[in-house]
Amino acid sequence: MTEHTRLLGEVAPALEELSAEAARIRAGEIAKPFREIVPLSLRVHELAMRCTQQAHDLSTSQYPAMRDGAENLALLAGACAQISLAATLCNLAVHHRTEILAYEDADATPATSRDQLRRAGDELQTAAKCYRAVAQRLSRRLASFPAQAEDRQLVAEARHRGPQQVTSTPSAPAVRRHV
Repeated sequence: MTEHTRLLGEVAPALEELSAEAARIRAGEIAKPFREIVPLSLRVHELAMRCTQQAHDLSTSQYPAMRDGAENLALLAGACAQISLAATLCNLAVHHRTEILAYEDADATPATSRDQLRRAGDELQTAAKCYRAVAQRLSRRLASFPAQAEDRQLVAEARHRGPQQVTSTPSAPAVRRHV
């Protein structure tokens, strides 16, 4: 678990660095989007994949049985989605800067790309806050002997129960439309 804690702690600074890079690119001319934006996009995509893999690894470990483990996993899943969205926004920023090569009526200014890079930076900052909070909570739990004992007990109880039975909840009745 300490390896996951270390990795969680490394993600927030990486996200903040990528957000700053997006801001730096946005402030420039964005004259060469493949050279300027694509490296950022690739790094964000790579981080999104690493974070998603880590969330998966945590979900298949003892972590969900620990106190607040399931809630933290849900938060990390949301942060992974934000990082993926940021990567997509970077790709859209490239696309909008290169539209002028294919379409005569395309916007020749980088305004749309700048807006997408701003939004990407915002998503990265929000994900960084989430990662920082989850990493701090996990670090505090791992540093506390009573919390460690509680987590060991929760994990043992979860093992004793075996795989949790999924209880199905009745779906909401279909809404009928009158035509």
